Amino acid sequence: MPVIANTTIISNFASLNRLTLLKNLFGSIYIPEQVFEETQSGLLQGYDFYKDLTALIFPFSGDGWLHLTALKSTAEFKSFGELLVTLHAGEAACIAIAQHLNWTFLSDDKAARKLAAQLNVPVSGTLGVLLTLCKKNLLSMAEADHVLKQMVKLGYHSPISSVSELLKDK
Repeated sequence: MPVIANTTIISNFASLNRLTLLKNLFGSIYIPEQVFEETQSGLLQGYDFYKDLTALIFPFSGDGWLHLTALKSTAEFKSFGELLVTLHAGEAACIAIAQHLNWTFLSDDKAARKLAAQLNVPVSGTLGVLLTLCKKNLLSMAEADHVLKQMVKLGYHSPISSVSELLKDK
């Protein structure tokens, strides 16, 4: 199933120069124009970890694995407009597209995740990505915990201190 990512996911992995973890797990990821605009705005605000992002984005790079997409159908635009009442443009675009194309939505934003779940849009976030990387043997639990600790040092608010805590609920 294709995945579409909000800025939070891109930021968490880009800030550690670990976007390849997303590529290794998903192969390709879609980002709407609104998320791209948010990353470019972040770059102007000094978030230098976005500086090489365009080299990973198709169509800016022929072999980019992040695929720029846009709202296309009337239904997507209608959903987008409705979601803008409570969400930022990037989150609203991701959910609108995911809802109508049956894609998975990647985000750590609590309000966006809640709305996506209400619309039956499959959702995952940074912790889910780290856990799945471990389950698919793309990352050891120790490596995942190291990545999580680095993210927390940079401001990521994690409800857990170790990815292994997610296995206790399974």
